[in-house]
Amino acid sequence: MPDTGAESVLSAAIATEPGSALGPTRRPVPRFPDPDPLVQHGPARIVAICNQKGGVGKTTTTINLGAALAEQGRRVLLVDFDPQGALSVGLGQGDPRQLDITVHNMLLENDTEWEDILLETSVEDMHLLPSNIDLSGAEVQLVHEVGREYILSGKLKPAVEHYDYILIDCQPSLGLLTINALAAAQGVIVPLECEYFAMRGVALLMETIEKVQQRINPSLTIDGFLGTMYDSRTLHTREVLQRIVQAFGDQVFHTVINRTVRFPDATVMGEPITTFDPSSMGANHYRELAKEVIQRWKELG
Repeated sequence: MPDTGAESVLSAAIATEPGSALGPTRRPVPRFPDPDPLVQHGPARIVAICNQKGGVGKTTTTINLGAALAEQGRRVLLVDFDPQGALSVGLGQGDPRQLDITVHNMLLENDTEWEDILLETSVEDMHLLPSNIDLSGAEVQLVHEVGREYILSGKLKPAVEHYDYILIDCQPSLGLLTINALAAAQGVIVPLECEYFAMRGVALLMETIEKVQQRINPSLTIDGFLGTMYDSRTLHTREVLQRIVQAFGDQVFHTVINRTVRFPDATVMGEPITTFDPSSMGANHYRELAKEVIQRWKELG
């Protein structure tokens, strides 16, 4: 596994109760404090939500982590970098094919900037750069561009001063679009479904991240691995989560996202679970994840 430079952050002392109960990861559950209020916003930390396997909770995590961060008084920009446009749909944009201007235009048109495609969401201080199927053609068009790996980075650079966090929802592949996201990001969050096949292919993702670190973006780190679709009632998901912890140690978040029908229900309504069902288990898990990632990012400076 590549040296991501995150180990020193992940080993930072976080208060735990003596003899505190073990969490789903079978580690003592830390008490993550409520983050301090901000007196000013920016510059943003750019984080890619990435896994080449589909259906592991990337979009769900992008929406709900973003909303939970906004609840903590952070300004958040979400970037839909998947031609399927699931992030845009999940934030109430309806049929993304009807959008006149999207991330595709921002990437390929010199006179289209991030502000030109910016959309508000139902969550205060959380904004969206939408996408649709047009983005699938960008990968082919970018191949012949000079500095093609850095196109997204250049386009997002002016937005950094306006936000605290920029979360990029990557497509389920390791193509040029994902490389652009990793080149622009300072950190990567890897959602891993607590299911056997989730572990397969992770080595390829790690290899890609290592190559990006070596050749394109030396400052890129892995912010953490997130267990998703966890069901404590089944031995299988418990065993898979333990395998994830054995493989990645303290890089695995203590917070684990349980499987619940409330996530797809919230998606249908086009809003985060934190507003759709604010007292639900899923909403509270993402609030805990927000506090945990803020703690990790704080240590990174």
